[in-house]
Amino acid sequence: MQITSVTARQLLDCKTRPLVEVEITTDSGHVGRGAAPTGSSVGAHEAFILRDGDPAEYNGLSVHRAVDAVNNEIAPALIGTTLDLEANDRLMIDLDGTPNKSRLGGNAIYSTSIALLRATAAVAGLPTYSWIAEQFGPGPVTQVPVPSFNMINGGRYGSVVQPFNEFIVMPYNTTSIQEAVEKSVKVFGVLEDVLTEYLGRKPQVASSYGFASPSSDPREVLRLLATAVERAGVADSMAFALDCASSEMYDPTDETYELNGERVTSDDLIDYTRRLSTEFPFVFIEDLLDEDDWTGYTKAVAAIDKSIILGDDLVVTNRDRLQRAVESSAVEGFILKPNQVGTITEALECYRYADNHQLLAIPSGRSGGVIDDVVMDLSVGLSVPFQKNGAPRSGERIEKLNFLLRVADSTPGCVLADVPAIVKF
Repeated sequence: MQITSVTARQLLDCKTRPLVEVEITTDSGHVGRGAAPTGSSVGAHEAFILRDGDPAEYNGLSVHRAVDAVNNEIAPALIGTTLDLEANDRLMIDLDGTPNKSRLGGNAIYSTSIALLRATAAVAGLPTYSWIAEQFGPGPVTQVPVPSFNMINGGRYGSVVQPFNEFIVMPYNTTSIQEAVEKSVKVFGVLEDVLTEYLGRKPQVASSYGFASPSSDPREVLRLLATAVERAGVADSMAFALDCASSEMYDPTDETYELNGERVTSDDLIDYTRRLSTEFPFVFIEDLLDEDDWTGYTKAVAAIDKSIILGDDLVVTNRDRLQRAVESSAVEGFILKPNQVGTITEALECYRYADNHQLLAIPSGRSGGVIDDVVMDLSVGLSVPFQKNGAPRSGERIEKLNFLLRVADSTPGCVLADVPAIVKF
């Protein structure tokens, strides 16, 4: 099949920030469409997001330059070529010619890469997740991952400075995706009541749609989450996880982190989190340290034995950085975000390297999400044990849950992944 058209346009993500959408058509009439979401907490080593910087339009966030890069450079290079995901992705990487895709824009290239993937699956007559399963996964789809829910969001809220970015609840010990979703939605509703009692008012909704942290103390936030889980009657089903996003609270001048109103060292933060992991059941702890604190991550893996240590900003879905992490025993898995590296091909290379080295690859959307996010196809197609979701609120996040429910319902014999087999608490 040959590519006959490549068209880009500016649309909006779930936070009304401009994004690039690309549509690819083949000579057989098959169509693939892709859009590149972006994160609010963005690692320094991620592929470059090309924006216009014009304050008169969307406060400088418009992406007309990236759209033009697709329409005027990528499209002429792809039109007339054979539809081949890896070859087409390599062509775009070479065409850009920079280490971080800054000339054409990682958002331009990644959106095109998603469109290529989906056009390829359409030509094969398969849902995208089924094509991924056959080409890169274990074969036909037999399971869906356990979702996890970012229910309380850290950051700065008036006098509250919560250093940990995401407090996550995971229905790790449930028997079906239907049960997992229902119990998690129940906890989220009960949590609002718990926080209202604690604050004496309704809790604030944070920018990532969870509840704004009511306290600067991570232990107090976890205690409130545990109260909600107990009150919902699902304590046997639920565990927790953290995305610390510690680069946001790191000061490189003195190499310290903010924690409970103090500046602490890497060793202090590791020990504090280790003690938390003995009090609360954590499936994983993500981005515990700064994105370049390689030595600290190695110490964390050695010190914290009751939780899986994951790297996000440390790895940024980059195979070379993941290899360094493996060689230094710095992580036990990574967060798979294809837009961080900029093509589906490179993201799958990183996944294969992790799989070959018995590391977990955990797909995650971005805070500036989209409907029909390709990370859901990766989650199901690669047969991962669990994935990261946002709070069970807002359409694009609910659609991710509906995606899992739909796949499970339409796939005979489909089961929920066995997370209890891999937890460490």
